[in-house]
Amino acid sequence: MTESLLIANQLNKSYLSAAGVQQDVLHDLSFSVDKGEFVAIMGPSGSGKSTLLNILSTLMAPTSGTVTINGKDIWQLSDKEVSKFRGQDMGFIFQNYNLIDSLTVQENISLPLTLQKAGAKKIKQAVKKVAQMLHIEEYLNKYPSELSGGQQQRVGAARALVHNPALIFGDEPTGALDSENAREMMNYLTTINANEGISIIMVTHDAFSASFASRILFLTDGQITKTINRDNQPREVFYQQVLSELGNFN
Repeated sequence: MTESLLIANQLNKSYLSAAGVQQDVLHDLSFSVDKGEFVAIMGPSGSGKSTLLNILSTLMAPTSGTVTINGKDIWQLSDKEVSKFRGQDMGFIFQNYNLIDSLTVQENISLPLTLQKAGAKKIKQAVKKVAQMLHIEEYLNKYPSELSGGQQQRVGAARALVHNPALIFGDEPTGALDSENAREMMNYLTTINANEGISIIMVTHDAFSASFASRILFLTDGQITKTINRDNQPREVFYQQVLSELGNFN
């Protein structure tokens, strides 16, 4: 029996506009993600994708509802506990890489372990492992400004992976990449998911990137209105299904 890693239950999120009018972004949204699952979240602009990702990753509190990850209700934790949990159990891959220009590639990758005060030997071994996995060993002593966009995104993925998190969040991870680098990035994420058993939740507007996932949630006006599973379909066939579903949102 597959075990759930993340359970979102009846999530609601509302804001007050500048005019003092309540704006509802998420509405009683519930779903779960199994351990080792790769889930993509899609939907039109304003559907609540980024808000949902921010709530799941502890960066934003819901108005109501719960998020349980690895058996912990993350919104019942103290700020210190949330920070520790985020640093140990979560990895993040951002559209614009979010690398620190003044640090070398090796220092950027090792940042999660450095913040955990891990020993130098452990850090060196972990960085070497992910650098080999993502084929960026030759860049470890370079700075981000010396790398291409695709290379920087691989560094970002290595940083997300280096501390062996249970869950990686991707926020449009291929949004700034050309088609060749996007394909390469998605192949790496698929390999990480399959070989390391790390769950991935990715927000994307790109049908090609989404087709690498095992399941896609479609959001409309803050609610999950459709779910499709890849099952045993070849990725190319699933891609056509994703394109067809996206046509229904236009």
